[in-house]
Amino acid sequence: MSPAVLRARAEALAQPLPPLLAEARQLAASIQLGEHGRRRPGMGDAFWQYRPAMQGDPARAIDWRRSARSDQHFVQEKEWQAAQSVVLWVDRSAAMQFSAAERVTKADRAAVLGLALASLLVRGGERVGLSDMPSPPMSGDLQVERMARLLMAEEDVEYGEPRLTQLPAHGRAVFLSDFLGPIEAVEAALARATGRGLSGVLLQVLDPVEEAFPFAGRTLFHSMSGGLRHETREAADLRDAYQARLAERKAALSALAASHGWRCHTHHTGDTPAAALLWLYHALERQR
Repeated sequence: MSPAVLRARAEALAQPLPPLLAEARQLAASIQLGEHGRRRPGMGDAFWQYRPAMQGDPARAIDWRRSARSDQHFVQEKEWQAAQSVVLWVDRSAAMQFSAAERVTKADRAAVLGLALASLLVRGGERVGLSDMPSPPMSGDLQVERMARLLMAEEDVEYGEPRLTQLPAHGRAVFLSDFLGPIEAVEAALARATGRGLSGVLLQVLDPVEEAFPFAGRTLFHSMSGGLRHETREAADLRDAYQARLAERKAALSALAASHGWRCHTHHTGDTPAAALLWLYHALERQR
């Protein structure tokens, strides 16, 4: 391969990266989290707060200097500072390339949300990574950039299945997908993750058209890869059955998540991504 061809390919690969990262970082910067989400009593060196001493507190835990200024004893609590690992699976299958009405694709929205969440977590001192990265979760902005580069590659499959190369014990996980493929793959992934002590969340990303099914008359439906095709003379006749099956899938996902102690939510690409990012962040914090 000539240097000119190699350079052209490298530039073509890198070109989409800055906008993707810029959008994710701008989204993360727009979120006002207030008090740091990881702050809670535990092991650490940073002072957090005083609290009244309770029965069972050892004498060595009493802050005698603070207690001398009051009629009761006080304990000095430290801030919990142990960073945890968070892995994300972001579906990059052909089905995620769907978009309608000039909206962003499901894949782009999932990638931006995943990277924005990673940026927020890195800001808080957490370690992050993709579940199918060759290396374990790491901290720092450079890790977010590594994730962004990997998310630019599409997978040559119709529907995505969670790939779990990295499963840090007792960490947390986030799955972002339309979850329209075989649900057995998601079930197996959740079982494996919870078996390692992971807690987490599922975010289903759908285009509004996939909810509304606004089709009528003669219509040819085909999958994004072209491997699946269905033609009908009157698409409107399929609406009720389609929406019933979609509702069944969403209910099954919610039940599956709940059975493993995970949380589940649906986000539409026609809605603001900030609301979904806030839900992800707070849902993940509650999974500690």
